[in-house]
Amino acid sequence: MATAMRKGERTRQALLDAAVARFGRDGYQRTSIADINRDAGLSGTAAYAYFANKEELFLAAVDADATPVIEAGLAALTGDITLDNWRGALIIGLLDGLERHPLARRIVAGLEPEFTVRLLMIPALDELRAEHARRIRTLQATGQVRFDIDPDQISRGMVPIVMSLLMALLQTRSTPAAFLGPDVAAVFDAILLPPAR
Repeated sequence: MATAMRKGERTRQALLDAAVARFGRDGYQRTSIADINRDAGLSGTAAYAYFANKEELFLAAVDADATPVIEAGLAALTGDITLDNWRGALIIGLLDGLERHPLARRIVAGLEPEFTVRLLMIPALDELRAEHARRIRTLQATGQVRFDIDPDQISRGMVPIVMSLLMALLQTRSTPAAFLGPDVAAVFDAILLPPAR
């Protein structure tokens, strides 16, 4: 029984890998389940044992490809918790992750608009929200961030803002330095920093 389960997990993973590559290259509309089964080296109906339909497979592939992007963004957040390094490192880390993940990049670039909202629901973003909240609490304890804000609420709001910045960067083909200048920093500072005395 355990061997069959492992084989099933391997088959499911092969389908996801093929789906990420094919959807990332050709998009949702131009990809068929038969294409993915063929790319995975499986029979024409194998995917239906794991996914009810093409949309379910696509959403699972988006989750699978976007999760390492979020992990790359989190990995870029080193022990340095200053606001300037935090903002820059996160955006650069996420952009670097998108370079290696074609389906996630396709979604963020706006090439699959009907699925863009899916990015805001992937479980890996919970980790990003938790890390933002942890950093806000740490900076509140040292007086670098306002005490009158709720770290959990602010972190929940920051994630869609960060995702919107990524989308704008990819869709306008701007460089991070040109796009994420002092004006964007001023918005984050106004949200987080204590008033100047």
